[in-house]
Amino acid sequence: MHELSIALAILDAASEEADRRGGALVSAVHVRLGALSGVVKEALLSAYELAAETSPFPGCRLVIEDVPVVIYCDRCQDDRPIESIQSFLCASCGSPAVNVKHGRELEITALEIEE
Repeated sequence: MHELSIALAILDAASEEADRRGGALVSAVHVRLGALSGVVKEALLSAYELAAETSPFPGCRLVIEDVPVVIYCDRCQDDRPIESIQSFLCASCGSPAVNVKHGRELEITALEIEE
């Protein structure tokens, strides 16, 4: 379950930032998680909860923003959502998707810090 190593890395990053701020308490970590990231949201939440218990921030919450898959459609000449993960077709015109613009993200976007 690679979600546990991801959860530990998220907590390490939060800890490093807290140290830079003189030992501040991190109460929440916000991440963006793309549908194509290869990470199962529920597994990450569960692994994070487990990892946070032994971290410097046992009550720290993980807030996940789901990022849908967005492609650039050559026919529409614009960014468009896809019909589904199973069929990479433009939801507007049905043409095949070649250029994925969003949906692979796994990034920390914010920390809620109590000073």
